[in-house]
Parts: sequence; C-alpha cells; structure tokens
Amino acid sequence: MYSKQIEATDRIVSNQIHDGSGLIRRRNLFGESSRLPISIEIWELDQGVTEGNHIHQEPRPLEEVYYFLQGEGMMTVEGEEVPVKAGDAIMVPPGADHGILSTGADPLKLVIIWGAPDGGSN
Repeated sequence: MYSKQIEATDRIVSNQIHDGSGLIRRRNLFGESSRLPISIEIWELDQGVTEGNHIHQEPRPLEEVYYFLQGEGMMTVEGEEVPVKAGDAIMVPPGADHGILSTGADPLKLVIIWGAPDGGSN
C-alpha cells in the first residue's frame, strides 16, 4: 500500500514561525500516515518574509534539512549569512542558531525535513 498527496487538494496553512515577520505557507507531507521519526513540509515565503532566528535544543533538539526548490533567500546559521537558491541544501544541527529570509522577487519555495537526531519523536 502507498500514500499519495496532491498539492491542489492538500491543506495549506499560513502562519508566523519563530517570531519571524510575515506568513509562511506550509504544506505537510504524510504527517498523518508516515511512521518515520521525521516531519516533512513544503514552505513558501514571499519576499521579505522571515522564519525568525531560533535554536532547537533540549528538551527537544532537532536536526533540520532545508532543500530549496525556487526563489532566492538568505539563511543565517550561527551568525553567518548564507545565500540560498534553487538546488541548494542546508543542514542545521541541533543547538545551532538559524533562520531564513526570502530575498527574491519570486516566492522562496523549499522542502524542510526535521527530526530528533536520536530518532525520537518530533
């Protein structure tokens, strides 16, 4: 048996994350059906929208992977500004201060995957 999601009919939520500015459109992938100890979402940020800098540490340390599908942005990881664009990937380890800003004229669209490094619950 397999699961399939269709973008046109998936639930999209828009919310502010980690005290960032603006709203991030979020589409969860297989959150209800996957047994993997990870979460996967597609995010879209309009120009000027930020995730907000934050740290995932105890009691819930998370590792995150960002894979950029379209647009341009600037990630900040431990104070270093890292330009990102379609085709780039960034991995952020637990405890690292990080955030993202959409800088291009087109929305910044990305896949974000996160989970506990020990395989614990998200």
